[in-house]
Amino acid sequence: MAAGGGGGGGGRACFVLGASGETGRALLRELLARRLFARVTLVGRRRLSLGEETEAAVEQAVVDFERLSEHAATFQGHDVGFCCLGTTRAKAGVDGFVRVDRDYVAQAAELARAGGCKHFVLQSSRGANRHSSFLYLRVKGEVENLVQAVGFDRCTILRPAVLLCKRQESRPMEWMAQQFLGVVARVFPTAYSVPVETVARAMVASVLQPDCVFW
Repeated sequence: MAAGGGGGGGGRACFVLGASGETGRALLRELLARRLFARVTLVGRRRLSLGEETEAAVEQAVVDFERLSEHAATFQGHDVGFCCLGTTRAKAGVDGFVRVDRDYVAQAAELARAGGCKHFVLQSSRGANRHSSFLYLRVKGEVENLVQAVGFDRCTILRPAVLLCKRQESRPMEWMAQQFLGVVARVFPTAYSVPVETVARAMVASVLQPDCVFW
């Protein structure tokens, strides 16, 4: 893992982008279990059904990502921002993928910084490189650079390999990769794959780390 900047410890408030995804849900469970923050806000395009106990422990802010600048107030007053936001090319098309994984994330980071956020924690991908010939890796590399350029006191970027999880949505090719890599992971746990719970724990642990690291 890796990052840059100083200071550690839990802030009084944080927000989570992408809480509806597999890593986002695991992250929310970890945040609530660790109780590092007095206030946890989920920022998304719709309210999530979380169960009575969980809903009572968090706040939910619904935003229009196409008009994100109109929701600047949503990003004010947070010490830490966690971002697991993302989609797929198959689901959103090329333009939609770029818009969600790069543009939405970069704009949210800018609003968070303007709102006083000190530490931004971004889930990226192994192999992210803005010069890559592969769209996915290129976009991930581009958004990493954009987020770092915002100027947070701390910026943590995690680059996990294939995520091991039971998705609610169907992704056949990813499912086949998971079946193979799940076997490999028993021998080499972090060589080609990583459970979403491990990523979530690393994201939360980064709040307590004095340095920002790439993982």
